[in-house]
Amino acid sequence: MNQSMFIVWRESVEALLVIGILQAWTCQQGPGNRLVKYLWAGVMLGLMLSGLLAVLILFAGEAMSGSASEWFQAALALIASLLMVQMVGWMHRNGRTLKFDLRRHADSHLARRGGLGLLLLAMLAVGREGSETVVFLYGAGARLRGPQLGLFAVGGVMGLVLSALTLALLHSSRRFISWQRFFAISEVVLLMLGAALLVSGTERIGGQLLVLDFPELVYSIVGDALWDTSTLLNDSHGLGGFLASFAGYRATPSGLTLLVWVGYWLVVGGWLRQQTADNLPCPT
Repeated sequence: MNQSMFIVWRESVEALLVIGILQAWTCQQGPGNRLVKYLWAGVMLGLMLSGLLAVLILFAGEAMSGSASEWFQAALALIASLLMVQMVGWMHRNGRTLKFDLRRHADSHLARRGGLGLLLLAMLAVGREGSETVVFLYGAGARLRGPQLGLFAVGGVMGLVLSALTLALLHSSRRFISWQRFFAISEVVLLMLGAALLVSGTERIGGQLLVLDFPELVYSIVGDALWDTSTLLNDSHGLGGFLASFAGYRATPSGLTLLVWVGYWLVVGGWLRQQTADNLPCPT
């Protein structure tokens, strides 16, 4: 529930922000009413593209069974993790100039293609956010069944409501939280969710490797727990369950899980540090 709520909340805020910027831009143009129609047509087409992707992923998951289904769900979890890291990197590069870039692209599309250019820009922007949401949600909720799946869906609805409230708060007052601080906090949580999805995908792959013919050393790395902290912090409920779903915590991690989790933070930390250094102005 917490995962789905944050994913929908974060992606919806960004999508609503993009729509709001484009809406404000259209109001500054001459034929505003006509352009607004193109804008919202693009938004609807973007949502339809996201819905189509969701249907295709669900059908693909249902059509597969056994080992094929496990590999498919593991692949989507890994893709979702990679997309989350990529999104954080994109925000590092473009967060400060998002409004300017969108307005520049809108001017360019309008000059070349008229209202259809604005429609295409809105469709691609909303479709991108929606597609990421679909992949993230499937990667996070593929294992859930019954009541847990229902709570996961409720979390998504709550995230949508929270996104509207967050956007209203950010627009109305900056005393509580600024856009810069909002993006910084959401980047940290996105990276934590990326680690959780990576661990989930790795465990699915590990489960499939255990049924194959490998040396005993491989089985011990993949299947044997290095330690057991479940008596101190169980990963199935409470604080441990929250950390498991949001950061990839495991009370009984295997060597493979620990290696992947530590490697993730080392690689991501080094990559973001390099990006930050690249974005700093050159000394004169």
